[in-house]
Amino acid sequence: MKKDILVLGIETSCDETSVAVVKNGREILSNVILSQIDIHKQFGGVVPEIASRNHLDVISQVIDKALEDINLSLDDIDVIATTYGPGLVGALLVGMSYGKSLSYALNKPLVGVNHIEGHICANYLEHKELEPPFIALVVSGGHTHLILVSDYGKYKILGRTRDDAVGEAYDKVARAIGLSYPGGPKIDNLSNLGDKYAIKFPKPMLEPDSLDFSFSGLKSFVLNFINNCKMKEIDFKNEDIAAGFQNVVVDILSTKAIKACELFNINKLVLAGGVASNSGLRLKMKEECEKKSLELYFPNKILCTDNAAMIASSGYYNFIMGKRDSLNLNASPNLKLEV
Repeated sequence: MKKDILVLGIETSCDETSVAVVKNGREILSNVILSQIDIHKQFGGVVPEIASRNHLDVISQVIDKALEDINLSLDDIDVIATTYGPGLVGALLVGMSYGKSLSYALNKPLVGVNHIEGHICANYLEHKELEPPFIALVVSGGHTHLILVSDYGKYKILGRTRDDAVGEAYDKVARAIGLSYPGGPKIDNLSNLGDKYAIKFPKPMLEPDSLDFSFSGLKSFVLNFINNCKMKEIDFKNEDIAAGFQNVVVDILSTKAIKACELFNINKLVLAGGVASNSGLRLKMKEECEKKSLELYFPNKILCTDNAAMIASSGYYNFIMGKRDSLNLNASPNLKLEV
């Protein structure tokens, strides 16, 4: 085995077509991300069939660019890593089929990567010193997981959402107050202009010992509040709704994440996923971790989004632990993480 291992990562689980080359799981050589946000914005969310067709249209060019940016060829690549779940099945199949084709044509090992694990591994790219064990809070449009990472490739889910993912709740609340897709960043920005205490929001914490989450009630509260105000002709401010909603959400997330660190006697907390770029969540986590003398890690914003560098990083660690996948690998839209 040569000293350095170059992994080509392919990510097409939703509406980003991304290809990256990562060295030894920690160093990004290239990371090309082609987003479809402008295409799906007109529909108020991701349309799976449109996402799949757009992946198919551009994936060859994205792979070419990821290699051209660093003057490498496919022959220089050691491992092909591709997302095989969870995600939109049609979108997953595009990237996975391309990855399997490359593996076969080049006679390179293939490693299927769990998308959630990829988000966690984004932190290895940002923080070279980070090593397990740690607690990871993965928050995105499709996932809300609190995970014990005991070692590379060893995960135990401590808590998860029982209904809406936190990013999904953000998008639905954003739509209710007239903000366009994607709603999360827009609520984050609008919340800075409002009074987070102007409206008394419920704070669903579930059972006292539970590390699970629930956000559908918060979403319903916003919808009912708006409808009641309109029926009674009571004025309200969208800024106050955004501020109050975000305040409760980040309080719930931070409280449970800190509680998990204390329960398992771990002093490192990692944020991952699209919602990890939320400014309110980052600020709240920093404040709470400082109080408890915990180390906090999160990636830069581009690595919080769906990207292939995180898939390549995860692929590297799976590869050195001996994981190899056959060409029979299939898409798994509901893939679980726990190992």
